[in-house]
Amino acid sequence: MSSVCSEPSHTHTAFLSVVAHYKSYTRALQRVGRFLHVLVTHRVIFPHEVPKFSQLNLVLRLYKREDPRRFRANLRVNPDTFDALFRLIKHHPVFVSKGPKSQMPIRFQLAVALYRLGNFGSRVTVEAVAQWAGFSAGAVVKATRRVSEAFLSLHDIAIRWPTAEEKSAAADWIEEQTCTAWRPGFAMVDGTLIPLHAKPGHFGEQFFDRKSNYSLNLQVM
Repeated sequence: MSSVCSEPSHTHTAFLSVVAHYKSYTRALQRVGRFLHVLVTHRVIFPHEVPKFSQLNLVLRLYKREDPRRFRANLRVNPDTFDALFRLIKHHPVFVSKGPKSQMPIRFQLAVALYRLGNFGSRVTVEAVAQWAGFSAGAVVKATRRVSEAFLSLHDIAIRWPTAEEKSAAADWIEEQTCTAWRPGFAMVDGTLIPLHAKPGHFGEQFFDRKSNYSLNLQVM
């Protein structure tokens, strides 16, 4: 009699089976729910992490303070010029983050843009600059666009006709350096050739200069 009572009934066994299936079904629904949440909240499900070692701290700290020659080799400007450029754009609203993630420091963005604009060929592919900077390719593109937008907003400040006071000062300098007859010539023109890495795809022959290079002519008044 005792052996018969110790064995579970068929009803009890079926109940336990239903409970086990229900728990399994519930866990499966939870896993599906978590997966759907990831799909909705993440742009990249399986990110490909590429190890990078940033050169920015080396350039902006060590080279800027102790080795201006290598600083110029990287960013094409002197340390003092870099600081002056930074002061001009640091308060521009384009550097205010509008999303949940903060932007890279403005100095870093300026350095990335200068590095990209100051080189050519395979060194300025987005991936190459990303490895140099230690940031993603998307961050490099965004930094370049932000810095360009910030400087374009300064167009009317940097490029304008001189005031009467500036004309007078320039005329005084001309007279001092030359003679009274040249005093009215307060405006001077100087030109320089900016070589291009390759022949432009549109109207390329028009960029061929007297030094047998493809270049742009920059004139400064």
